[in-house]
Amino acid sequence: MKARHPCLATFAHITTLPLQWGDHDAFGHVNNTVYIRWAETARVEYMIAAGMWPQLPPSQIGPILASIKCDYKLALTHPDTVHIGTKVSRIGNSSLRMDHVIVSHNADAVAAEIESTIVMLDYSVQRPVRVPDEMRRSIAAVEAKV
Repeated sequence: MKARHPCLATFAHITTLPLQWGDHDAFGHVNNTVYIRWAETARVEYMIAAGMWPQLPPSQIGPILASIKCDYKLALTHPDTVHIGTKVSRIGNSSLRMDHVIVSHNADAVAAEIESTIVMLDYSVQRPVRVPDEMRRSIAAVEAKV
């Protein structure tokens, strides 16, 4: 990819990862679960950049994955590099939706689109809580970089 892929244009946070030989399965391409792992890595990096990542292990308010959906577009093989765009597309009362697009460097094409729902949890009582205002401001600051 000589320039930033157009599908990444609306994403303020990009994570770049090399494919690992061990990501392949018996069918000779990257296993479907690896795409979910890439989204996890990108999600955590976004949260760290936005100051949303709690001290571990969490004892107060922190994120927890509630759901994830992946639409696979392209089978990938080693060697390659993926660029994962991550953004918060919606903030609700106690949850937020994160969107990811995974772009293959070699194919210069979208390999997957992933949606995650994250719930803010008070780990001390194991109950959802409102997304804190400070976190909302941090997300807005990251998203303003587009």
